[in-house]
Amino acid sequence: MRKIFTFPNPVNEVAARIVATGVVIMAVAFLITGWRWLLIVLAVGFLLRVASGPRFSPLGQLATKVVVPRLFPSPKLTPGPPKRFAQAVGLTFSVLALILFEAVGIGAAKIVIACLAVAASLEAFVGLCLGCQGFGFLMKIGIIPESVCLECADISQRYPDLMDTPG
Repeated sequence: MRKIFTFPNPVNEVAARIVATGVVIMAVAFLITGWRWLLIVLAVGFLLRVASGPRFSPLGQLATKVVVPRLFPSPKLTPGPPKRFAQAVGLTFSVLALILFEAVGIGAAKIVIACLAVAASLEAFVGLCLGCQGFGFLMKIGIIPESVCLECADISQRYPDLMDTPG
């Protein structure tokens, strides 16, 4: 059971950017339509990816099994723990937006989703993962244990030719 709920390490950076593109599309669709069910789809998708990476996520499966192998056959690897943290931040934002939608109204939810769309756009189109940056900051100040940092360094040493710069 524990093996089912593991996050891949390393992660294909290209697949992560494709997933982020899907998040941007759904976030913009919500901003345009205001459809509540899009918030649910976003939240469930993030929850599935936090739990086990792309294994149970339809968007993750599309990225890793369909798009990336056909368009980007050479992997570009990056450590998994920062990407999992970034997915958890996305989960937090999407759940917060859903709560705000129900409690306060659509305007508050749209503000949160607009922030999520900006962060996902930076990941998708520029390769800048704000969640990963936050992860790095939390490691520097000691909130994330050194053992996680060592795990990232170990992955970088095992795949030096395929690694993307962390962040």
